[in-house]
Amino acid sequence: MGTRVQQVYVADYSSIYNSFVSDYFRSKKIRGDLIIPSEVLRLTEQEFLKGKTRSLSALDELEKLKKCHEEGIINLEIYEPLTQGEVNEKTASRVSREIAKKNNATLLTAKFVTSKIAELEGVKSILIRPETRNTFIEKFFEPGVMSIHLKEGCKPLAKKGEPGKWRLVKLSDKELTTEEMKAMIIEILEKVGRDPYSFVEIDEEGVSVIQLHQYRIVIAVPPFSERLEITAVRPIVKVKLEDYDMSRKLIKRLGEKAEGILISGPPGAGKTTFAQALAEWYFKKGKIVKTMESPRDLVVPPQVSQYTSIKGDMSKTADVLLLVRPDYTVFDEMRKTSDFEVYTDMRLAGVGMIGVTHASSPVDAIQRLIGRVELGMIPQIVDTVIFIKEGRIEKVYTLQIKTKVPTGFTDRALSRPVIEVRDLSTGELDYELYSFGEEVVVMPIKEEEEEYYKIIRGMIVLKLPGGFENSETDIYADGRYIFTAHCGSDGKIKIKRRSREGRTLIKLLKKGVKLEYVKSS
Repeated sequence: MGTRVQQVYVADYSSIYNSFVSDYFRSKKIRGDLIIPSEVLRLTEQEFLKGKTRSLSALDELEKLKKCHEEGIINLEIYEPLTQGEVNEKTASRVSREIAKKNNATLLTAKFVTSKIAELEGVKSILIRPETRNTFIEKFFEPGVMSIHLKEGCKPLAKKGEPGKWRLVKLSDKELTTEEMKAMIIEILEKVGRDPYSFVEIDEEGVSVIQLHQYRIVIAVPPFSERLEITAVRPIVKVKLEDYDMSRKLIKRLGEKAEGILISGPPGAGKTTFAQALAEWYFKKGKIVKTMESPRDLVVPPQVSQYTSIKGDMSKTADVLLLVRPDYTVFDEMRKTSDFEVYTDMRLAGVGMIGVTHASSPVDAIQRLIGRVELGMIPQIVDTVIFIKEGRIEKVYTLQIKTKVPTGFTDRALSRPVIEVRDLSTGELDYELYSFGEEVVVMPIKEEEEEYYKIIRGMIVLKLPGGFENSETDIYADGRYIFTAHCGSDGKIKIKRRSREGRTLIKLLKKGVKLEYVKSS
């Protein structure tokens, strides 16, 4: 390599993909020769081929360093490979330290641990942390903007307003180019490395989920998406529980009885906003509150610890939480069966649970438990369902199990365990859940007759509860099988009034007999 008269530096992979090195040389914070290990180049190539978004930032930084070399700012050298085959960041870091020691050079790294290990090995190091600055993405978030949606070849869009009351607006009439999208992705990744309150939550092939201070950003690149795409969301509303129009009954229940809470509602309705308000409320009441989030999205007081999944497995996070023994845990974004299983395990272990899940109606949230949890256990696991719509509490249900004859049955021999779903505000029974053969029946109780069925143009139209769409359905009356019919995509069964089945239905409906529905096996 020849005789050197200047200070020699070795860049590790963290300093490259965080785009720190070229800034340091251009600003003359450091001067001298720069060595880049061959392993760093190989790792950059590997990650690019695997669709890792940080490789875009690394490639951009390597290009900047090449220009610095061409302009005479640095003397850039690529060190011969010390390893063969695939390389990971741990290997590249070790090689960088070895090269720095061999050449009496100073290691440039963006990782505190790497810097300390290098010094213990007798290698000088510089932990580089340039000042943070706002990204172009952050500048999009003017007052009232909930989220921005950027895609290569498309006009930039934003959602403005508040949960449940937003509109989609164009930020520009100009379509975003590939170069513009890459520049924004690189800028975001650079900011993550510079900001101690930002981090990469998920980094998989073709997609990264990033928490950039208060912003949650999803970056999608091919092959995961067909084009470069950035979606950024920020909490537009931070409210207190007192800001909601809550009845005294609900406040009392949350404070005294509710320990298995399910917050439900459609996307964008304000479920997460309510969950974080509830978490803060419990904390102020002297409760130990933790959260389970992947990615971390709640805006809660710093005293409320936010835990994510361990190696993508929330059950491992639950094991840690059971050792910590919080009074309440907020489980955000429950979707998969494994999520409900973790929620159930923690609830049965005595931890107060607040789950957040998507549902189009209050009863749909309860139905998501069916098949995932033993029917008789549901009220022990979930005792309160809060349905949020357009940023407000639309319905609150309480669940309780009793042994009784289901509503509409007359034979006492049909007595069985029945889960009663009652409206908290009125105390009225809205639904009953019970086993019927090998199936679980979700029976609406409070529906008015005209909603329960209609006769239109010689057709009897039966309106079924959710979950029966596009299925063959067995119809029962007072526990007795009547016939099987097809339920359409609109959740309705249509029977000709003058048919044999239609005449049977008319007799039953005139007697006020309630029908039961079971999916045909």
